[in-house]
Amino acid sequence: MPQTIAVLDFGSQYTQIIARRIREFQVFSKIYHFSTPPERLREDGVIGIILSGGPSSVFAEGAPIPDPGIFEMGVPVLGICYGLHLMGHLLGGKVVKGDRREYGHGNLKIRSRGRLFKGLPSRLRVWNSHGDELTRVPPGFKPIASTENAPYAVLEDRKRNFYAIQFHPEVFHTERGTDIIKNFLIGVCGAGQDWTTRDFIKHAVAEIRGAVGKSRVILGLSGGVDSSVAAALIHRAIGQQLTCVFVDNGLLRKGEREAVESLYKRNFKIDLRVVDASELFLQRLKGVEEPERKRKIIGNTFVEVFEKSLKKIGHADFLAQGTLYPDVIESVAIGDNPAALIKTHHNVGGLPARMKLKLLEPLRELFKDEVRRLGGALGLPREVVWRQPFPGPGLGVRVIGAVDDEKLGILRQADAILQEEMMASGWYWKVWQSFCVFLPVKSVGVVGDERNYAWVIAIRVVESIDAMTADWTRLPYDLVQKVSGRITNEVRGVSRVVYDVSSKPPATIEWE
Repeated sequence: MPQTIAVLDFGSQYTQIIARRIREFQVFSKIYHFSTPPERLREDGVIGIILSGGPSSVFAEGAPIPDPGIFEMGVPVLGICYGLHLMGHLLGGKVVKGDRREYGHGNLKIRSRGRLFKGLPSRLRVWNSHGDELTRVPPGFKPIASTENAPYAVLEDRKRNFYAIQFHPEVFHTERGTDIIKNFLIGVCGAGQDWTTRDFIKHAVAEIRGAVGKSRVILGLSGGVDSSVAAALIHRAIGQQLTCVFVDNGLLRKGEREAVESLYKRNFKIDLRVVDASELFLQRLKGVEEPERKRKIIGNTFVEVFEKSLKKIGHADFLAQGTLYPDVIESVAIGDNPAALIKTHHNVGGLPARMKLKLLEPLRELFKDEVRRLGGALGLPREVVWRQPFPGPGLGVRVIGAVDDEKLGILRQADAILQEEMMASGWYWKVWQSFCVFLPVKSVGVVGDERNYAWVIAIRVVESIDAMTADWTRLPYDLVQKVSGRITNEVRGVSRVVYDVSSKPPATIEWE
């Protein structure tokens, strides 16, 4: 088990960012519920604890309070924002409601660098977001930095290796914030920086073999990054004990099925079963226009098809999924966890309980960027590892309104042209997502000397970091013109191309 830095979650919107910043220094981090007992942290090999910020006041009814035993574990503790207030409140200092909320940039004046500010200048621009205020320093601590409105912006207890900071070092608004985190990890906690992709593969392969034994594993392969990397990793561990099922639902992009078969059957020699259920999916979607109905039909039909394919394959004990760490965090609300429950996560549409398969989720401790690095280390091509997100319902939600063969054919051709030109120009690798949408409206055009009354295609290209927010991409005009010209000239049935210039919010990335 790697050395672990525990991030206790008190509901901060930045909790995941803290965990990611730690891993950027090749140190393993894990997010825990704020009330996690010291015994559990010891079992997990925790060598340092970070108390996240949070929206609460320490005086609020039901405010999240950690197990006081964490301060008796003998490991370094760093309190961030709300974490500073907690340490002041619980360790003998005094915290009061501030006269005014301090939000936004502040100027940090460092009086004593110590280990936390080693190698940093004496003044830094930092990002504040707090309402309470520390007015008396707890015994054993001394203030080592201040801001305009916070004389005790940073506290240090060198004997116990306790630190508390009023601002947020994890956000990019704070100057040299990642260096502060690194100093805590390496200089204070003594972390070994041994969380590498190679070590992860070694440990993961051993864990998969130990968990699976001689059993059979089934994985629903979508061709996306997460399921592809999970398949490659599991296959390295257990070889032909893994069977992958790829369902052709008739809503795939041009050449997608062939590409998946070529990569996994021929190159990786994985036992891949392709199920062509396109006719069934399109039959059930006939005439359905409402987006949520389409999604439910596609999801339910997938479960039905997947279940039937499992019966044909024979007995299996494990269902493998490409679940990632953000999925785990977003899906689990533990007791009175202050972090909002963002979504209910399921990778394969929610398989029936009667199937009684054990879950195998080898990527559940990784973030997306770590999964991409892992895929490269496992030998997956760049086109798979850096593939743009593709919705589970496929082109079913990129054809606005009712889906049929004609509209899907037009959309496939248009989207293939967009992808070709994005790849050729290098822009494919610079954006979060680029795709075409079939609009259920007709527009007058001219082909030669004849009037052409045909369909409209919308192009959607966005930049994002996490898909929570997104901005439309300012592609070069020459590239947009080339894509538009090719679509209207090469795709029969299209008279007009439009470019979506909506950001998220208020729009969403997908149209449905």
